[in-house]
Amino acid sequence: MNLILQWLVATLTVLLTAYFVPGFKVSGLSGALVASVVIGLANLLIRPFLLFITLPINILTLGLFTWVVNAATLRLAAFFSPGFSINGWIPALVGAFLVSLFGTLLYAVFGRS
Repeated sequence: MNLILQWLVATLTVLLTAYFVPGFKVSGLSGALVASVVIGLANLLIRPFLLFITLPINILTLGLFTWVVNAATLRLAAFFSPGFSINGWIPALVGAFLVSLFGTLLYAVFGRS
């Protein structure tokens, strides 16, 4: 049950971000469901490698470059996800910020057992 709740919260996060950020587009609920799975897989498989190879610049920027890595991960997920697109780096950066913000807020509300 916990996995389904996390998936639904991630889907809601993607939908909320698409509502607020122009250029961050999702083609309905089915597109958001697929996008949340692809984003989760990208975060699981690709993001650790990206963080490792960008470690020196991440140290120099005191961790702020992680925001760029998150945006790159979102753009990569949008490339592989049907029904989900991000048009440019600015929507990706704003979307990365809002996905993390909405995710934190929604997991605080719905994540309690």
